[in-house]
Parts: sequence; structure tokens; C-alpha cells
Amino acid sequence: MSKTFSIGGIHPHDNKISKDAAIENFPLVETAYISMSQHLGAPAEPIVAKGDKVKVGQLIAKASGFISGNIHSSVSGTVRSVEMLPDLAGNPVQHVVVDVEGDEWIETIDRSNEIVRDIKLGKEEIIKRIAECGVVGLGGAAFPTHIKLTPPPGKVADVLLINGSECEPYLTSDYRIMLENPEEILIGVRIMMKALGVSKAYVGIEENKPKAVKSMKSIAEKGYPDIKIVSLKKRYPQGGEKQLIDAITGRRVPSMGLPIDTGAVVQNVGTALAVYEAVQKNKPLIDGIVTVTGKCMTEQRNFRLRVGTTFDTMMFAIGGFPKDAVKLISGGPMMGKAVACMDAASVKSTSGLLLLTEEETKRGHERNCIRCAKCVEACPMGLQPYLLNRLARADRMEELEENMVQDCIECGCCLYSCPANIPLLDTIRLSKAKVLKIMRSRPKK
Repeated sequence: MSKTFSIGGIHPHDNKISKDAAIENFPLVETAYISMSQHLGAPAEPIVAKGDKVKVGQLIAKASGFISGNIHSSVSGTVRSVEMLPDLAGNPVQHVVVDVEGDEWIETIDRSNEIVRDIKLGKEEIIKRIAECGVVGLGGAAFPTHIKLTPPPGKVADVLLINGSECEPYLTSDYRIMLENPEEILIGVRIMMKALGVSKAYVGIEENKPKAVKSMKSIAEKGYPDIKIVSLKKRYPQGGEKQLIDAITGRRVPSMGLPIDTGAVVQNVGTALAVYEAVQKNKPLIDGIVTVTGKCMTEQRNFRLRVGTTFDTMMFAIGGFPKDAVKLISGGPMMGKAVACMDAASVKSTSGLLLLTEEETKRGHERNCIRCAKCVEACPMGLQPYLLNRLARADRMEELEENMVQDCIECGCCLYSCPANIPLLDTIRLSKAKVLKIMRSRPKK
């Protein structure tokens, strides 16, 4: 029987129209624009300068803080510049710009297709290798993986949960790797289990992906009995950390708490594959699987894309924008972000590009709240979005904190479910940022 989380959730149409598009390698670009801010935390510090020669996989920037990540070159060539360039929102971010010359990789990377099953590294060596290779979480937040695999003092993990639900509509990158690289994912899971010192792991996959469930289960049953494949009900946001923990273990993360507070560590299937490549192949995180999709497209695609490829280049490679496309989203329609600058480049966590028509982007006219409580019913965190919206518009920060606005995961369920078309998420997201800033400014006890 399929499992699911206990509070809220919605059922948007999944629109997995790119699910049958096999992964293909994106053509090598002429110039790569590699951001120094590809992870949660402090930007990496460049260690290359204009005129330097680099190879694929070479370290070009070092982590600059406890929560930070190494950056490696995704191409080979000559560094054109180290400069501030816009990210997808148009904000200035430091980049290393490389003019591509051939495709020369560093010699330490194993580029063979042979699956390496024997895990030779010990716990500390695994965590060190993952940090050196700049692996970050590929489920959304891009949190440095080596930090997540090192629980803070006093916290102990007893289970590893792997998110294969891919509940965000349209995206199929995780689905494709579960079909095409199932064993590599499971080896990556076992590597993380060894790093955490846990004896059991669960991979949660939504039931609308029966081929992925079958693919992963067939490999797990043959050689990975300590990893269980769990079927999950189709329900958004099934892939949220707190929702996945609830669905699979029945445990509830406390308010303002972390997954480790329940003894669980959550990672994504894409992260598991990246961990496998880092530990078993010594390959840094320099590329990822990106879904390029939209109902206005004649052909759906899933690309293996090198970090630093501009959105403009991606669109040009598929023949340009469809004539009726008016908006480009990085990610999915629920939690993705609109691309404001086509000169911006992909980062490690880029999972998809969604093209929308004018009709698909139109918001309904906002009307008065009718007190239907559909937003309350839909909220997977048990919050009262209608109340948070009213408090936010009145700038009542103390009451927002008392009503736990800081627990909002910004999933958009409230906005999706509101018959009055009230922009609940927009207002709550802005007020949440203000409340968190106030909370952080207080003296620590």
C-alpha cells in the first residue's frame, strides 16, 4: 500500500510529458560562465585568474566557510575573466568565465562506464571526498552534502531517506536517472549509509512512476537488501523533507526543527548519483540532468548539462523559443523561479527549464477571501495561510512569529488552492524573510 504524509497537500496534474525522453548529452558550449554561488551558504573563493588554463574537473574555487562548497571547471580552456555577472534573477554574482578549447579532463577522473560496486573508502574518507568534489543536494536547496552527512554534536541518525518522488509537475530528470542509472543510485545510497553509520535506508517514489519503482526495486532486491523501495501516493509536496519523513517513518519534525531531530537524514536520488560519481569515480559535480519541457514545445528533452551553460545557449540548441512561449521557469511551476536574465547560466542544482504560454502564466483576478479554509486544508505544515496573509499585510511581525510563519516551506499549496486568487505565497514569503531576520538579530541565549 502506498504511503503519504498526514497533513495537507494538493494534487496538481503532474504533466510529466518529458518522461519518455532519454537522457542525451548537451553539446559542448563555446564559453562557460561558472558561478561561485552554486550552493547554500558562503560563495566559493576563486583560485584561478585571467589567462589560466583549466581542465574539466579541475578545482577553480574553494569553499570559503563552514557551509560552502568547492567549485570545479565543467570545461577545458582558458580563463577569460573572473567577474560579477547576473544570475537568473538578475542579481550580480561572481563568475569564472572560461573560453572552451577542446574537452580535456583531469586524469584522476574515471570516465569508464563500468559500475564500481566495492566501497573502499572509510567513513571520514567518504565525507572528505564528497566535500572535495563539491557535491550539494540536488533536491532544491543545494545544501552542501558533506555537512548533511555530519550530524551536529548530540544528534544521531538512525535512518537515511532518499527522495525519488519528484512531485514537482513537469520535471522528469530524477525519473530518468532512476530508469537509466538505478544501481549507481543505490551504491550512492549505500555510500551515504556508511558515512552516517546507519543500517537502513528507504527510497520513496511516487506511484505515478511505476517504471521507476520497478527499476529500482529489481536492483535493490538482488543486491541491496538494506535499502527498501517505498511506493508513495501521488501528492504534492511529497518530496519535502518533513513530508517524506512523515510519510515513510511516521515521525514529525518539530517546529523550527531539522530532519536530524527525528533521527533521519534526507537526500535526493540525484544527490545519491552525484555521491556515487564522486566517491567511486572521483568525479566532481560538474554537470546534471536538466528537463527542458513545456506544452508549447514540439519535442521534450532531458539533457546531461554541464554547469555554466547559459539559458540563452540552451534555448538556441533546441531551436529557440516556441513562438507562443512568453515565460521561462528554472525548475517546476510550483517552486521554480522565473528567469529574468537569459545570459545567466545553469548551476549545480538546475533541474529543469519550463516554457509557459501567456495563457498558462495568467493569474486570476484577486477577490475577497470567502473564508472557505481551503488554504488551511492544503497547507502541509498545518499553518493558517489566510491569517498569515492578513498579518503580513498589516505588518504585524510579532503575531506572524507567534503563528509560525517561519515554518512555511513555500510550497505554494495555499496559492494553488485559493478560489479567490489571493497571492498568499507572495505575501507570506516576504513576511517570513522579515521575521527570520528579526529572529536572527536577537542575542543568543
